[in-house]
Amino acid sequence: MLILSPLSQKLLSYLPFLLVLLDLRYEGVVCGKDNSIEQHLEMGKKLLAAGQLADALSHFHAAVDGDPKNYLAYYRRATVYLAMGKSKSALPDLSKVIELKPDFTSARLQRGNLLLKQGKLDEAESDFKKVLKSSPSSREEQEAQSQLKKSDEIQRLVTQARSDFERKDYNTATTHLDIIIDTCVWDVDSRELRAECFIEMGEMGKAISDLKAASKLRNDNTQAFYKLSTIYYNLGDHEMSLNEVRECLKLDPDHKQCFSHYKQVKKLNKQIMSAEELIQQQRYGDAVSKYESVMKTEPNVPQYSLHAKERICHCLSKDQQGARAIPVCSEVLQSDPQNVNALKDRAEAYLQDEQYEEAIKDFESAKEHSDNDRQIKEGLERAQRLLKQSQKRDYYKILGVKRTAQKKEIIKAYRKLAQQWHPDNFQDPEDKKKAEKKFIDIAQAKEVLTDPEMRSKFDQGEDPLDPESQQGGGHHHHFHSGWDSFQGFNPFGSGPFNFKFSFN
Repeated sequence: MLILSPLSQKLLSYLPFLLVLLDLRYEGVVCGKDNSIEQHLEMGKKLLAAGQLADALSHFHAAVDGDPKNYLAYYRRATVYLAMGKSKSALPDLSKVIELKPDFTSARLQRGNLLLKQGKLDEAESDFKKVLKSSPSSREEQEAQSQLKKSDEIQRLVTQARSDFERKDYNTATTHLDIIIDTCVWDVDSRELRAECFIEMGEMGKAISDLKAASKLRNDNTQAFYKLSTIYYNLGDHEMSLNEVRECLKLDPDHKQCFSHYKQVKKLNKQIMSAEELIQQQRYGDAVSKYESVMKTEPNVPQYSLHAKERICHCLSKDQQGARAIPVCSEVLQSDPQNVNALKDRAEAYLQDEQYEEAIKDFESAKEHSDNDRQIKEGLERAQRLLKQSQKRDYYKILGVKRTAQKKEIIKAYRKLAQQWHPDNFQDPEDKKKAEKKFIDIAQAKEVLTDPEMRSKFDQGEDPLDPESQQGGGHHHHFHSGWDSFQGFNPFGSGPFNFKFSFN
């Protein structure tokens, strides 16, 4: 027999009471835990009703963490995800609800609807059938039957669309796919198949739209990014092509198709950007060479050759090489008759080549397509003035120099002609009179073309020596009638020639 000390006997007499205390304490912990979860669920429910979704989600997260086997916490969190448009996050939670409570028909019906939207038709049908077998409410039964019927119809259309695609009947295939995607809005396969149809039909904008959706709906969709990049590339949009192929390589740096395509796009993009920088620096000759390299890098996509020629046309026009610019600009306009930039540049080139009527035609065509362009309006007015001027005196023609001639060339031409047409060289009175007129024209041409301000006015279509041509202000220099105005003036004073003037 065990003999206890008086103290032990006393403690033993308290044992039933201590056990009750411990039991109560345990119940308090459990009740406190349950109470906390209920509080989170209740608070989340109120916030959800008030539309405060992010705050509601935080409470449902806490409820799930507090009791991972509470199906109601998962269900309510799934409800918030759906309200936030995060169906991908809602689906696992609904699956967890069904795992914990297989007879929860509302969760199963919702999961079936999500699976149907994702195009997972077999799984969706399985959920709808189980709802119908689990004593649903009349509303749930009606919805499950309706969705099951819709799913069967979609199954039939999917088979038909694939058959249409195989037969290359892309129009019919897209008609069926439109109906499928209207229900299965998150179905990646259907969107990608429709994109393929659009590509075959040449409707690249619609193909891009479907592929962009497909790249977002599937996390690792490298193929969608690759196709997007190639479409943009073939459309001539090298920058967008580069963006999409980079997205592909972010997902898979070793993707063979994307890496090979990336090298090509990057090279082309670099050449085009470099050419544009040269144009900004007004290094037009170098820019022309760079754009010629672009055409060699990508000879198979017409858009890049066309763009390169358009920019070469611009560079040659800006570089005052009108004769070279005209055929290049014309080539661009043959492919793209409404290209306003090429029309403007060819018009400028025509002006440089003194084909004023042709320049006017191009400026007028450009104006039809871009009525508010100030540059076109000013160019047209200038071309009209130059045409009018060309029908009067043309100082460049008088000296026989190009419009791009430097001052040194102008003075050289002037001296040669002045020596040739000096009145002292002619004895016959009639010949002398003609020479005097010619000599005055030569001197006036030299005066205008060696004075930067006067030359600028003349280049804009205004004759600075013609009072009628003056548009307010500026020079009013002009030679007075006849040969008398040259008495006492030696036009060869600055040169090696010295002529004596003697008149009675």
